[in-house]
Amino acid sequence: MTTGLDISRTEPPAHAPDGVEGTPWRLRFWAIFGGQAMSLVGSSLTQFVLLWWITDITGSVAALSAAGMAALLPQAVLGPLGGTLADRYSRRLLMITADVVSALCMLVLIALFLTERIELWHAYTMMAVRSAMQAFQAPAASASVAMLVPRSFVVRAAGLNQSLQSLTLVAAAPLGALAIGVMPIGWALSIDVFTALLGIVPLLRYRIPQAIDRHARKNGLWSEFREGVHMVWHTPGLRQLYLLLGVVVLAIMPTFMLVPLLVKVHFGGGAPQVALMEGLAGGGMLLGGMLMAAMAPRRLVLWILAGFALSCASIALTALAPSSLFGVAVAWWVMSGISFAFGNAPLTALLQTTIPNQLQGRVLALMTTIMALASPVGLALAAPLGEWVGVRGVFLVAGSLGALASLAGFLSPSLLALGRR
Repeated sequence: MTTGLDISRTEPPAHAPDGVEGTPWRLRFWAIFGGQAMSLVGSSLTQFVLLWWITDITGSVAALSAAGMAALLPQAVLGPLGGTLADRYSRRLLMITADVVSALCMLVLIALFLTERIELWHAYTMMAVRSAMQAFQAPAASASVAMLVPRSFVVRAAGLNQSLQSLTLVAAAPLGALAIGVMPIGWALSIDVFTALLGIVPLLRYRIPQAIDRHARKNGLWSEFREGVHMVWHTPGLRQLYLLLGVVVLAIMPTFMLVPLLVKVHFGGGAPQVALMEGLAGGGMLLGGMLMAAMAPRRLVLWILAGFALSCASIALTALAPSSLFGVAVAWWVMSGISFAFGNAPLTALLQTTIPNQLQGRVLALMTTIMALASPVGLALAAPLGEWVGVRGVFLVAGSLGALASLAGFLSPSLLALGRR
């Protein structure tokens, strides 16, 4: 087990050669993560459709909070196992399996909607299963980036991946609104099955280089997981970063789930207005990711803290817009998306460039677990808070707390020194 490891002094992770089996790294990278982006479009479209369906039939903060917990809690619980397996076994096979199971879940939901047997608990169950699959898919995909591109391209790759993920939001929200406007919900969900196949095909064609510590396998899963925890806990600044992220996510996660309710209750809008708001915010994230890819900043921690602080403040300002000025709310929500990319892309790049690749699955999964555990807590607190102060009050409180937590990071010297290069 590694002891007293300083992340700023670790050896750079090993990277893939320029070509694997005759394939240039650029072609392999874009094929795999282009396919994953298309899969994310389908997943985001499904989330839009299901959240709007729950909003439309219940109009309840509690129901949306329950949906959020179903979509996040399994990933939080299984995240450590997923990260350990991503370092131990084939990341490519983990990604393929997760996509296949998620597609099968969609087929079940499609059948329930088309036969008019769907109930809330059906949707919650399928969302929970798909969340469990994300616990295995997400760390495998994140840890694969550093092995698909040269070290000099990792920061740009993080920005480009942020842009691809943002592009899914740009496409998914309008597509979701259009789909439920012209076809039954069951058929709208079938788009997710098709995009899942688009994500699987490149993984069947290309292999992903992977650094596996054969000796570590002899220690068992629990020992390997503890090694990842030990690194985070004993690396100066990294522990503070994970704690800060947990607080920020706890504060602002409810707002992402409650956007449909804010639009419906405060602004008197419907699915098209929700699609406009989320689609343009995705465009903002796309722009922010592209800017990060172009600039490739060096002081990554400063961008992380400033980006998340501005994003959270913009969330609070979104709810302050009067009901007659929906355009102002959209503008602030777009600003939140742009600034979120300014924080999130450098965060991913920071970990990918400083954590040894054979540990990245566990370290990245631990970050996902902390954030995913914080999310249900935030959603559980949002339900009674929403009943007390209303949906606008939830946005105001959450955005303000998230901004303050992000700014508090500037008070930690060890956090500011993290990954300095």
